[in-house]
Amino acid sequence: MTAGSGWRIDDLARMAGVTVDTIRFYQREHLLPAARRVGRAKFYGPQHLDRLRRIRDLQRRRFSLAAIRAFFDAESPGLLEGLFGREGGESYTLEEMVSATGLPAPLVDALRGVGLLRDPAEFGRDSYDALDLDVLRAVAELRDLEIPDSIIVEVAALYVTGVEAVQARVVGIFADGGGRDWEPDELQSFRNHAAESAGELVPRVSRVIEYVHQRSLQRLALLAMEETVAGAAPGAPEGRGPDRTDDG
Repeated sequence: MTAGSGWRIDDLARMAGVTVDTIRFYQREHLLPAARRVGRAKFYGPQHLDRLRRIRDLQRRRFSLAAIRAFFDAESPGLLEGLFGREGGESYTLEEMVSATGLPAPLVDALRGVGLLRDPAEFGRDSYDALDLDVLRAVAELRDLEIPDSIIVEVAALYVTGVEAVQARVVGIFADGGGRDWEPDELQSFRNHAAESAGELVPRVSRVIEYVHQRSLQRLALLAMEETVAGAAPGAPEGRGPDRTDDG
């Protein structure tokens, strides 16, 4: 790289470990910034090499070109790493996951039908990954506990519907500020900061969700047990514990 100029395309291709045709393809697909023209020559710089390395990393993690373009257009690397940083480059076909978990194909189809196992294309990928395999392994473990398939599918459907409804509202808060009366610059600053800090934000929010989930299950399970015991008590009014009054 000469002072004030940059690299020619063949030099960039060699350093990035790709072909010249690949670089030109990425430019046509608007994944790579245009080269800097000096006279009749075109030169590339460190930003092009960095972009090529990021593209290759995302492709190894099985993201589609459309998803990669969306990530770059959003200019929110923190959001990308925060939401997708846990996922490596593992890739599986549906048949491979069924074989690895030993689940019957009809059950997997039912889980896909209720939206638990989603099409990888919805996440910008061209194959299933380790998270998908892990959830099917969890389902297999539930079956080992002799939970009927129909119950597993019903519970999965309830969680998918409920969680997606809640998450849509949460995303809306971060997208439009939750209906608060923001100043334009203040709202944009909030959005930018949330995107850039997603890597730290997501695991902390996940801890809050896990806490609410655990405490809710504990509370509801205890109430159910109390109702069962109260209903079984001799002479207890139907649907109410023996010591309860109409005032609670």
